[in-house]
Amino acid sequence: MSVMQNNSEKSKWYLPGILGGLAITMKHLLKNLFNQKKMMTLNYPEEKYEYSPRFKGNHVLTVKKDGSLRCTACMLCATNCPAECIKIVAAEHNDPSVEKYPINYEIDILRCVFCGFCEEACPVDAVRLGPEWQTPGVNGANFIYDINYLAYRPNLKGGIQTHVDDEERHKSGI
Repeated sequence: MSVMQNNSEKSKWYLPGILGGLAITMKHLLKNLFNQKKMMTLNYPEEKYEYSPRFKGNHVLTVKKDGSLRCTACMLCATNCPAECIKIVAAEHNDPSVEKYPINYEIDILRCVFCGFCEEACPVDAVRLGPEWQTPGVNGANFIYDINYLAYRPNLKGGIQTHVDDEERHKSGI
């Protein structure tokens, strides 16, 4: 493969290249300024983009029918997370049929890469990536989500119920 080089005196100057780039930018500016109906941008606060139902946004911890957390503190989501942003502290449950449950479940959203590995690793459908994508905050402390925010935030209206039923799981030996 041969490489052609332009060794003329004109190609050594930066000014023609800069002026050409400014001309292209000015052309696009004027085109968008006078044809705003054809512009491809959204006026963000007033207009919102509709994502597909498969969009993976903010994390959600699902709940059982009785309102308790679905998470069994198996640590698979934290182990599978490439960003190491999930921290779980487990404790033994008072109910003998339940082995353990999380007393502390935190996700550092600023470190999260939203890969979905935690959702795939969870054997009991406790962690999901939901449709929310706006995460405003003033400082970094607002981006560490705990159990209360992940499972019972007002947007979820009492929590998202899991698709997995405990009785069906026990009958099938899972």
